Parts: sequence; C-alpha cells; structure tokens
Amino acid sequence: MAFETIALGDVERFDETTDVLVIGLGAAGAGAAIEARRAGADVTVIERASAGGGSTALSGGFIYLGGGTRVQKLNGIEDSAQDMYLYLREMSPEADPAKARLYADSSVDHFDWIEANAVPFDDRFYPHKHYEHSSAESLAWTGNEQVWPYREIAKPAPRGHKMPGKDEKHVGVGETGGGGQVLMEGLIATAETLGVRIECDANARQLIVDADGRVVGLRYTRFQQDHYVRARRGVVLATGGFSMNQEMMDEYCPVFADEVFGKLGSGYVQGVGHRLGESAGGVFEHMDGFFITSPFYPPESLLKAILVNVEGKRFVAEDSYHSRSTAAVLAQPERRAYLICDNAIFGRCEYPHDLIDAWETVEEMERDLKLPEGALQKTMANYNAHAASGEDPEFRKLPKWVQPLTEAPFAAIDCSIGSTPILGFTLGGLKTSAKGEVLYADGRPIPGLYAAGACASNLAYDSMGYSTGTCIGESTFFGRQCGKYAAAQAAA
Repeated sequence: MAFETIALGDVERFDETTDVLVIGLGAAGAGAAIEARRAGADVTVIERASAGGGSTALSGGFIYLGGGTRVQKLNGIEDSAQDMYLYLREMSPEADPAKARLYADSSVDHFDWIEANAVPFDDRFYPHKHYEHSSAESLAWTGNEQVWPYREIAKPAPRGHKMPGKDEKHVGVGETGGGGQVLMEGLIATAETLGVRIECDANARQLIVDADGRVVGLRYTRFQQDHYVRARRGVVLATGGFSMNQEMMDEYCPVFADEVFGKLGSGYVQGVGHRLGESAGGVFEHMDGFFITSPFYPPESLLKAILVNVEGKRFVAEDSYHSRSTAAVLAQPERRAYLICDNAIFGRCEYPHDLIDAWETVEEMERDLKLPEGALQKTMANYNAHAASGEDPEFRKLPKWVQPLTEAPFAAIDCSIGSTPILGFTLGGLKTSAKGEVLYADGRPIPGLYAAGACASNLAYDSMGYSTGTCIGESTFFGRQCGKYAAAQAAA
C-alpha cells in the first residue's frame, strides 16, 4: 500500500514543534535521538509499540566492531581499521564503499560510545565456533573472517562484541533479559536523561513536505486521534524492516516470503519507514535481500563433516558462517542438503536438525538417500584422500576442521530447507548517504529526511555476506550519523 505526503499548506495546526523528529525507538532511533540531543537539538521520538526497544531488544545483543577495540586489545587480538574495511568490502561488494570505510575507521570510537551510553562489555573472549554462545564472554568470532578466500584478503580477527545479558547469561531470541534488551534499556535511559521526549503507541502515517520538497513534519495517530508534529531541522526514519508485512514481502522479497521461513523481529516491522521514505521520493536498494540461518553447529566437531546436495557433491566450505551455509543450501537443487559424518566426529546438533540414519558403508548411505550411484562415494573418496594430509583443495577449510571421514558407522543429518526451523529477517531498505540522508534516484539528498537501521540499506544486504552483529552495529552507528547531521541543519 503506497503512502502519500501532505503539503505543508494543507496542515491547519501543529500539536507539537521539535528540531529533530525520530520515528522508531530501536537501536537506530535511540542512536539518532542521543546524538541529535547532544548536538543541542530539541528531540522527539515516536514509537509504534507501547515501549521502546524494537527488534534489537529481542536479540542476543551482538554488535560487529573492530579495528582494535578495548576488548580486542585486552585479549591480545590484533586488528586494524584497514583489515576490517577490506573484510566488509569483500563480504558486501555492492554496498557503498564510503560507508564501509567510515564504519571501519570509526569502529573503535563507536565501541566506546556504546559502552558510555549503555553498559560495559564483558572483557573475555569466547574462542569456539558457535552461532550464538550462551555464556557471558563479549568477544567472539561471528562471521567468515577465517573462511577462504576472506582470510587471505584481510587478516582475520574476531569482531563480534556481545552486550552482556542480565545475570551474566545470554537469553535466546524472542525471550527477555538478553543482551539486546540490556543494550536498549541503556540507550533509552541515556536518551531520557538527556531530555529526549518519547511518545509511545504512535503510528506514523504521512510525512509533511513544504513547497520546496523539504520534509518538515509528520502526521501520526495515537489511539485513533490525529497528531501533527513540525520538525524544524529533520525527520529520521528508524522503523525497522518489513518482515511482518506480507504484501511487501510478496512484492519485494518473494523467496523469503515463503512460509517455510520463520520471521524474526518485532510485530511492528511492517515497512512503514520504507513507505514513508518512498512517498517523499526515496528509492530502495537490495529489497530482495534477507538474512536466514539454520546452523548445524555446535558441536564444533560437525564442522569436520561435509555438506552434500542431491547430486552427492559438496557446494560450500563447511566452516563458513552459519547464514552463508544456509544460503548456500537454499541455492541447491530441491533446496536439499545432507551433512555427512563418521563415527569419530558425530554429535547431536544443538539446533534442531534431524538425524536421518546411520549406515555401515557410504554405498548404503548413498543408496538410501537416493543420490546418483557412485556420486557420494566419489566425493568422500576425494575428500578423504586430501584430508589425510590435512588439506581441502576444493573449498580450503581451515586445517583444524579437516579430517578424513573413515570410521563407520556413517551418519547423515538433514540440513534441507524446510526440514528444520529456519529464521531470518529482511535487509533491504532506502538508499541513503553516509550521513544518513535519504536519496532520490539521481543521488541527491531529500532535504530534511534521514533513515537508518533496517529501513535503510547500508552494509549488509544478503546472507552470504552477513556477520552476526552487523545490523545492530550499522543501526546504532548510522543512526548516530542521522542525528548528528539532522541536528546541524538550519531550522525550516
């Protein structure tokens, strides 16, 4: 459903006037509000839910930061802004390189900002391979930094910084008390202390635009009553993604729209910010992009297994980050894949993947899985021949994850799409500048309009190039950019 703007001349009255109006109080909105207020602007935030937090409050609270943060240095981890930039560019080559450069160069400062405005990170390092560890250590590997070819393009370093949950224990997605909730409680408390006004249960309806095309306010409804807010310096869109809007999913992201995928996030991620920005002349980027995951590890031993498709062939490095592996499965014939283990490495997946069966020979497994005759046997023989020397010339797994699969019985774990819960969220959004300005199709900024978080397209745009913590990292950082630059504008 398309949104329309309101001409300033058609507004009879304003119920409130502010310098910067922020729509949405998740990670991006909180970052924008804090930065705008610290820049001296009068700031109002409206939030659709009855309390702030958004989808971030339902997350584990990972933030992708590097370049030599305090926690990295405490644990003897060497990292540089240049290596972080090279990694981000390689993982998301279609993203604006200026944004990747700015984010990498500013990462240590942003880490310090998060700590100063929320709560301190735990000082310890979690060295194991896990999709989202449950202990309190803040620093962890959360991407493809050690996966070939990325480890040869940029020096690997762990950059996942997890905000500690309550009682020093992380709580799972969708539950309360996790690091994401702690992060949002800290950011909202900071905003309130600074004097940011927050109005909840407010549903954004239409942007107000003056005769020159500048965005100068908003109409929103609260308990079925209209409210009009004048924004003298700028409006910041920070309303989240569109995973819960089936109409938009069908239109822009039809693959992820499939009901086989569970949708993560607040119930209010309905694409309102996308539509508001579009109504003012904004354009979208990467709207078909999404994050999905169905991790087959831990236990770590399963990384020594091989993933094969219905042709009996490998198709991805098994030590890849879990969303990369899941996206690779999605691209396979019939969306089917099997994780092949031997007795030496077998373990029950922590995530709910089904064990299909176990066999005394690879030939029997191949037959029962209905794979082409001889295909799996050839794949296993080739893999084992090289693995005996600790090598994997086909996908170049790290040597620590390479081991011959020769000890019977042999097991197959079902990693097919639809055989196990697969969760995700949208990544596409409004095209913006590094300052957070919403852009017209020709690249000019729309005066008075900014966007950050999941309603804007910044660093991550697909599962193949995602690293845990990217969304909260870019949401808070580019939210800050929006607040800073909006507050610096001349009053309309």
